[in-house]
Amino acid sequence: MLTITKQQAAQFILSKQGLIGSYKFTGKEGAYDYVRQAGCIQYDPVDVCGKNAELTLQSRVKGFKKSMLWELLYEDRKLVDYVDKELSIWPAEDWPYFASFRDYSRRMGDTFDDMKELKKEAVSFIKKNGPVCSDSLPIEGEIYWHSFIHWSGNWDKKSSAARSVLEQLYTDGELIIHHKKGSRKYYDLSRNYLPATVLKAKNPCKDEYDFISWRVLRRIGAVGLLWDKNSTAFLGIELKADLRKKVLSKLEADKKIKPVMVEGIKVPFYYRAEDDAIMQEILAESADLKPRMSFIAPLDPLLWDKALVKALWDFTYSWEIYTPASKRKYGYYTLPIIYKDRFVGRIEAVPNRKEGVLNVNGLWWEPDTRQTKALNSELERTLRNFAKFNDCRTVKWETQD
Repeated sequence: MLTITKQQAAQFILSKQGLIGSYKFTGKEGAYDYVRQAGCIQYDPVDVCGKNAELTLQSRVKGFKKSMLWELLYEDRKLVDYVDKELSIWPAEDWPYFASFRDYSRRMGDTFDDMKELKKEAVSFIKKNGPVCSDSLPIEGEIYWHSFIHWSGNWDKKSSAARSVLEQLYTDGELIIHHKKGSRKYYDLSRNYLPATVLKAKNPCKDEYDFISWRVLRRIGAVGLLWDKNSTAFLGIELKADLRKKVLSKLEADKKIKPVMVEGIKVPFYYRAEDDAIMQEILAESADLKPRMSFIAPLDPLLWDKALVKALWDFTYSWEIYTPASKRKYGYYTLPIIYKDRFVGRIEAVPNRKEGVLNVNGLWWEPDTRQTKALNSELERTLRNFAKFNDCRTVKWETQD
């Protein structure tokens, strides 16, 4: 089996993800191409310096604007909001693969009293009136209900009937998110926006094992390299150790993935066979590794497996947004900084859009990061682009204690 160094593994992942060398993704089409490559990018409604999905794209896509993601989702309908790795954004063309998700949702939804009648009432109203949110759907009261994504929750908890029926229809696939205002979701009928060729397409997966294998392959492609360990990169997939090994073995036998060992790590890693050209370029030292700096989103695919990041880069990252201020080591919304093939630090940059100023509240370099002229020049360039991404004209440095 091929054995590579940790540095080669890091370079392979960054090259695959478009975070090193010349930009491989540009503009709106580049944003779409990256989501197709990753399979899904995680959605989170918090917007400090851009929402997570937007931050994921700005780090890789040259010239990316937030409006591009909006257009791909709600005008072009080439992307959809739906569950995958938690709440995610993924290509509409993958809709047929999630047929079992929707079937399960419908079966579980039918176990709740009155849900069938509430669904009929909601669909009838939406047909006549168009997109709705939970506040504008005239269904009052509360019901005992849980989204199929969270079946292990508190079963005797009541929730808004309007919100519950909309989310049930959404996970059933009957509704699609029409648009969002902040974190509020507006729903409309899926058939009004997704073509019949997608909605009525046969599920490409013959059974649940086939679906799991497809998802595992997709997650490997999202990260670049994944190891044969319990990994948070597989979150959302029912994947115990014995099943994971079986799936990986079958994918390897089918020549869909290739194994590789990384020096100093005892378990094998896998990458998609279609990415072997990237691996060969890394091994031949002919890959485009032109230095580039990027600020990385908290839920970026690069960070899906923090144990893997620690093992390969010796970098530890914790998203401290939900950590009490007194216990934070860094800042409320710090972003890791990638430069060349390393994590070199982290930054907290918060825009004041009213004044058009990007405030740098904190910058923390890793202990072994050398303060070179090239590094500082690249930081200035990256901050200018990040300010523009956040509709700011200037960058202001706050004094750190």
